[in-house]
Amino acid sequence: MRIENEIKLGFKDVMFRPKRSTLRSRSEVSLNREFKFLHSTKIWQGVPIMAANMDTVGTFEMAKALANKGLFSAIHKHYTLTEWEDFLASISKNDLNHIAVSTGIGEQDSEKLAQILKLNPNLNFICIDVANGYSEYFAEFVKSTRQQYPDKVIIAGNVVTGEMVEELLLSGADIIKVGIGPGSVCTTRVKTGVGYPQLSAIIECADAAHGLGGHIISDGGCTTPGDIAKAFGAGADFVMLGGMLAGHNESGGELIEKHGKPYRKFYGMSSSTAMEKHVGGVAEYRASEGKTVEVPYRGPVENTLQDILGGLRSTCTYVGASRLKELTKRTTFIRVNEQENRFYNQ
Repeated sequence: MRIENEIKLGFKDVMFRPKRSTLRSRSEVSLNREFKFLHSTKIWQGVPIMAANMDTVGTFEMAKALANKGLFSAIHKHYTLTEWEDFLASISKNDLNHIAVSTGIGEQDSEKLAQILKLNPNLNFICIDVANGYSEYFAEFVKSTRQQYPDKVIIAGNVVTGEMVEELLLSGADIIKVGIGPGSVCTTRVKTGVGYPQLSAIIECADAAHGLGGHIISDGGCTTPGDIAKAFGAGADFVMLGGMLAGHNESGGELIEKHGKPYRKFYGMSSSTAMEKHVGGVAEYRASEGKTVEVPYRGPVENTLQDILGGLRSTCTYVGASRLKELTKRTTFIRVNEQENRFYNQ
């Protein structure tokens, strides 16, 4: 047993220090990025914000809405092959570069992935997704997937430490998904005692990834546009959102009414709700590590996207970054004990 005494930080523990800027307006800020990858020869351009591969967020409807704005979606892995066929028939070639096909690491997952990718050669992104990316088998699965699909962009996760980022990149991944336990409907930290404060995880994992020419996604923990900006400031190349995109027309999740008001169900993919829906229940050897909540219905996602992108542009103007790419170079975080005046939040 050992203890690391250095304090690890989450989004609530810091704020940006403003800096002199030559920018006159938020409209001058560009949020578009262009990425080349460690293994794949593909080039990606767009706004590097992603919908999480949850069946109450990463839907086909969400993918269309986000692609229209240049954002990205990791489609959840529970759509049938027929549903994929219908979706691919309704989406243009450029939009295909803004979605990832998600897969688990079982034999049936591999077979289904192959079938989906055969439907359209322009599906360029694969998201290999497990809750615990620290197993040897996971790294081997990433390696075999790279051998099978040498030119695809492979996303792999989740991990929170630099040494595993490096191992997965060397195993064939291009982008590493970072985050264990920070999500709004994740209970891993209280069920297992395992986790890592998200801001420190981003800083450490970005350093490891960028040293090898890889990239990272900050997955989970963002509750406000300011948190998204902090993730980018800390070195994230992409930021993945779950709860912030839940509750919309495009989100999926059962629509219910309570006290005369509409709500949508939103749940973690390790929750009992998800496991009962997709695998027939919680296996006897494990516990549920997610919660189910009811999110007030929020209408079309477009309004939320405007709020997110507007906040991010505003962050850039406060620190003098004319492009999102420059944000991390212009970032100085200050440690704080409070974030906001909560008088009217009571």
